[in-house]
Amino acid sequence: MLITGAELADGRVRDVRIADGRIAAVGRGLDAAAGERVVDARGRHLLPGAVDVHVHFREPGGSHKETWTSGSRSAAAGGVTTVVDQPNTSPPTVDGAAFDEKAALAAESLVDYGINGGVTADWDPEGLFERPLFALGEVFLADSTGDMGIAVDLFEEALAEAAARDVPVTVHAEDETLFDDAALEGDLGGVGTAAAADAWSAYRTAEAEVAAVERALAAAAESDAQVHIAHTSTPEGIDAVVEAREDETRGARPTCEVTPHHLFLSRETAGRLGTFGRMNPPLRSEKRRAAAFERLRDGDVDVVATDHAPHTVAEKRRGLADAPSGVPGVETLYPLLLESVRKGELGLERVRDVVAANPASIFGIESKGRVAEGGDADLVLVDLTNPREVEAGALHSACGWTPYEGLQGVFPELTLVRGEVVYERDPLTGAESFGEPVGRNVRRS
Repeated sequence: MLITGAELADGRVRDVRIADGRIAAVGRGLDAAAGERVVDARGRHLLPGAVDVHVHFREPGGSHKETWTSGSRSAAAGGVTTVVDQPNTSPPTVDGAAFDEKAALAAESLVDYGINGGVTADWDPEGLFERPLFALGEVFLADSTGDMGIAVDLFEEALAEAAARDVPVTVHAEDETLFDDAALEGDLGGVGTAAAADAWSAYRTAEAEVAAVERALAAAAESDAQVHIAHTSTPEGIDAVVEAREDETRGARPTCEVTPHHLFLSRETAGRLGTFGRMNPPLRSEKRRAAAFERLRDGDVDVVATDHAPHTVAEKRRGLADAPSGVPGVETLYPLLLESVRKGELGLERVRDVVAANPASIFGIESKGRVAEGGDADLVLVDLTNPREVEAGALHSACGWTPYEGLQGVFPELTLVRGEVVYERDPLTGAESFGEPVGRNVRRS
């Protein structure tokens, strides 16, 4: 395949040739070979496929919410070409047998993937680490979906096990001793009320996150483990990571991610979601949301990942006490950030870095994350002049809803995984097509 006249994130206009799953050439005036498919990309941007290091595709045990097929189709349609699945499935991915079971299901993925291993009181580190593990984590310092919260001493043990094997650790940082139980008392109204949405944010306090982030960073410094703080929802949490990474006495550099829901939604603006807006950590104040976005723009945030955590509409309607935590988002990661580029709120190179180049570099998958000769041909073609409204009915997750309904996004026209077309949309008719399951475990390949 030859893609001609595409603008890259840095503003250069280039032709890109793809051969044998790799980017064979990036240049000007490349001639098409006999029988080669040519894609005229004039007026469009060619970007590296996103590397979403935080998804929950729910298999095994939750296929009514999502499957590797539906989740990876959603990823491909959003320009995500690599996903990393978290361990809180059923059974949880805490031993070799559970890893193997999930790996067999992941063979149905359209996009490349990594599989994380989890930590519980009965985890089997030897069984996990002899598998092609992407990372350890999401290690939960407080219970969330799957009830995998662990004590501090077990967390420290897990950090030491990972550090000894040079395996990164992703941490869900909340201190449940600082949750405010009083916030859940009284009449919170119906499922769709602002009171229901706001109560969860008041319950799982910002202070609980900041304290847990600081504890995780301190423990990681003791063991010299490479720690990645997942879904940081507060500017104070981000600042703690920045301060730690500036400490020259530390070994491994700590990193953090922020999710789109913590960048684009807040307690003040998302009351319409009601219990559909329940997630862990929860939505924060508009002031904190704006401050987190500012830190993303200014370079303090390493990664934007989705924490794609689908649940069915029926499950989310159970009421605040019983509704599961989590929102879908893998398909809207790139579109929402590209809309911020279109509106002048973020630079395109910054978006490329936080969704592709940085996660690939941090987690050691150097063949991905850039449009460069020799790299994997994981590529996404977009038209920044052609946004459209986010609509649940047009998305592809099995859960059937989105917290971003009605927002604008710039969606891909073409997504390639190692040169294979996994998603294509006609910009004139909107007709879509998907490719075959070509996904591979990035640690094995």
